[in-house]
Amino acid sequence: MHYDELAVAGVRALHPYQPGMPIAELERRYGIRNAIKLASNENPLGPGSLALAAARQALADCARYPEGSGYLLCARLANRHGVASDAITLGNGSNDVLDMIARVFLGPGVEAVYSQYAFAVYPIAVQAVGATARVAPAHDGSRGPAYGHDLAAMRSLVGPLTRVVFIANPNNPTGTWLGEQELHDFVTGLPDHVVVVVDEAYFEYVTAADYPDTPRWLADCPNLIVTRTFSKAYGLASLRAGYAVSAPEIAQLLNRVRHPFNVNSIAQAAALAALDDVAHLEKSLRLNREGMEQLTSGFRRLGLNFIDSVGNFVVLDLGEAAAGMHEQLLRQGVIVRPIANYGMPNHLRVTVGLPGENARFLEALEQVLA
Repeated sequence: MHYDELAVAGVRALHPYQPGMPIAELERRYGIRNAIKLASNENPLGPGSLALAAARQALADCARYPEGSGYLLCARLANRHGVASDAITLGNGSNDVLDMIARVFLGPGVEAVYSQYAFAVYPIAVQAVGATARVAPAHDGSRGPAYGHDLAAMRSLVGPLTRVVFIANPNNPTGTWLGEQELHDFVTGLPDHVVVVVDEAYFEYVTAADYPDTPRWLADCPNLIVTRTFSKAYGLASLRAGYAVSAPEIAQLLNRVRHPFNVNSIAQAAALAALDDVAHLEKSLRLNREGMEQLTSGFRRLGLNFIDSVGNFVVLDLGEAAAGMHEQLLRQGVIVRPIANYGMPNHLRVTVGLPGENARFLEALEQVLA
């Protein structure tokens, strides 16, 4: 029996999501020590002390199932965004929410729209449920930021079969972003039968003056879903806590397919505490701003091109296939992210790390270039 033949068509054609290489795997492969990882857009400071203390306390009761509705966390997030608790949907990371959205609104015979170079989970979620993807070409640099979402091109693909439009703002892997007026006009201009998902995993890092806080639009945009996560700026990547903010009618649908206990009690407790730890968040954001300047100044010094980013990562353009450079960096104990799977074979994505990690990467990069 060839079990591939039993799988649904969308799954048969899927390629699994490829995470960044773990440090332990690199060290086993090459027999090296003290490797650094700048590949997965993690907070190099890790979680704050309040989140760690809350996680340890919750661990003592781990024989019990978590509070299935996430009542306390939902209430806190609702208060933060000025919405009712029934507008919040918790996810095992925001990826989980993206999958719920696909299962609720997509299937064979309908379509989803997203941009070229957009987050890799969108095609996976769309294809897994048998829907058709419509991929809009990104800006080429003539009318908007190169590699960024071209909203006019995306709008041109919206038709009677469209059910979901995915927008990452800022986008992973490119770090490009959309301003408030441009994005608001796009969202409000979509027909009623289209749900628009604005994925804001890197929201906290953005300092641009006209970057929008899209949950504020929900009263006027009932077809809007905003997703956020505790994996990035809050430093809780391994605990997998994310959420969506939407109209209660949409949240009710998402909760119908949400798996029971999808956010564990330790993650819920740590997320609640992380929201209180303003000092740690501010320290993380300051470190990111300084680290971004450290990396981009190094790229300029080396005469390398990069894509301007407002996230906690930056994409380096080598002008030629990056696979060899990536391999040489690995052999020096430096893990970054090749993004040929996004159709960008000449590029490497680099997460902003601690000052010493950034310096080590730049030193290794200079040696490889030489």
